[in-house]
Amino acid sequence: MTNAAVHMEEGLLAPAHGAVATAAVHAKGQQHPIKLYLLVWGWLFVLSTCSYLVDYFGLHGYLRWSLILLFMVLKAGLIVAVFMHMAWERLALAYAILLPPVAVLVFVSIMVLESEYTHFLRVLFFAGPS
Repeated sequence: MTNAAVHMEEGLLAPAHGAVATAAVHAKGQQHPIKLYLLVWGWLFVLSTCSYLVDYFGLHGYLRWSLILLFMVLKAGLIVAVFMHMAWERLALAYAILLPPVAVLVFVSIMVLESEYTHFLRVLFFAGPS
């Protein structure tokens, strides 16, 4: 073979070999350490225990529901970030998935405020809830 043919064959084989090596590096680089998953499982256990302690101590009213919702949102955030790999996704994809639930929470809070206002007006003008 001539020198030109050898260089041409090496040039054709190099990208294929480089692609295989790159794929192997990416496959190995995508694995997360088991310590991360154990840490998240530990936090989920702690947050679940805190949720159950809210009922165990008999908290009532807004404090109870605020704490339960707080722990629920924290657990959901951990699950979405680590187990669904959202912490490593592009920002646009994270916004596409996380923004709609945030918008729903905003609209639900607006409805709660509106319901309190309506209840107040009914008690004020009709002397009792109907």
